[in-house]
Amino acid sequence: MAITCGIDWAENHHDVALVDEAGQLVAKRRVNDDAEGYRQLLGMLAEAGDSLQDPIPVAVETACGLLFACLRATGRKVYSINPMAVARYRERYRVGRAKSDHADAMALANILRTDADVHRPLPADSELAQAVSVLARAQQDAVWNRAQLNNQLRSHLKQYFPAALAAFQVRGVGLDSREARTVLSAAPDPATAARLTRTQLRSMLRKSGRQRNIDTWTDRLKSVFTSDYLRQLPLVEEAIGRQTAALVLQLDAACQAADDLAAAAAEAFAQHPDNEIISSFPGIGPLTGARVLGEIGDDRSRFRDARALKAYAGAAPITVASGKSHAVHHRRVKNQRLAAAGYVWIFGALPSPQVKEQYDRRRARGDRHTAAMRNLFNRLLGCLHHCLATRQNFDPAKAFPALATTAGPAAT
Repeated sequence: MAITCGIDWAENHHDVALVDEAGQLVAKRRVNDDAEGYRQLLGMLAEAGDSLQDPIPVAVETACGLLFACLRATGRKVYSINPMAVARYRERYRVGRAKSDHADAMALANILRTDADVHRPLPADSELAQAVSVLARAQQDAVWNRAQLNNQLRSHLKQYFPAALAAFQVRGVGLDSREARTVLSAAPDPATAARLTRTQLRSMLRKSGRQRNIDTWTDRLKSVFTSDYLRQLPLVEEAIGRQTAALVLQLDAACQAADDLAAAAAEAFAQHPDNEIISSFPGIGPLTGARVLGEIGDDRSRFRDARALKAYAGAAPITVASGKSHAVHHRRVKNQRLAAAGYVWIFGALPSPQVKEQYDRRRARGDRHTAAMRNLFNRLLGCLHHCLATRQNFDPAKAFPALATTAGPAAT
């Protein structure tokens, strides 16, 4: 690499530095985060010898924003360098901890000049794969937000409205259910809930979408809401009820967002060429498939082999050895989104006979539940990498061949 580029990111502007193969500064400039700044950046790169055949690689700490999206769209290699690595590199030259935006841009360019081989460029995923990633991540965020609001509402109701918890925290129904949200939005405090008639309750249940056992639910809710519970002072109870109504509105929006984004992610995933292969694995439905594809992408050169994919997902164990100490642990530094999707994947795959047999075998050898699930995730990720590389569907007979009955000790 004759010329390398480093960009120190900021919200409104970016510091750019170009260095040659000897580490000497070729050009530097501060550009704005807009179309004019992007044109200035392209002009700098062109003056330094940038071309379509031999684009100048770029190193950044945080590859976010429109400017970097446009840089990636040009087909050039963009490296996202861990900020901790940049900080350690900075200390190679300055022990006084001096810091500036231009110096950081220089450090990024020099990291790429000297150690490009040990860093991985951002994957060249297709436009559709990037769209699936955006939708799947947004849906996962909406689910996490829904769970947070659900827990917040539960803690809030416990302070003044225990009847609501008794009414809706039952098997198959929670505070985020349509029934609970409909009733709580109309009766956010114990006094209002106790005044609800059976006709009103029946109407609310139908409005929420419930079609079965309406009369049973009506009688049950009427009995719970009119039972004897501890109460706050009337004015305090009414004030807290207004807060509950606001929380229910937020929970309603989160639930609707999660449902809409799930449908959009599944629709985009169905259009991708890898859909058939990924969906052939047990436990992977449209939403889980979208999450898996969104995190691994469709750039097959992104992972050198299956081991790299397993390490990225946190399924492969990590060895810590120093002197006489030797230990094997599960990975904590990983793609948390892919790891979360993997747990859902394996949990859904357990009804498959081959998967259940492997799970039972690991448990019999002493693995705990989470270790056995990681082992299955590790194995199926290897199968997924192979199937995507060879363009073939999952075959359980090849993935889980008959194993010898005498097995050694289980790995962590």
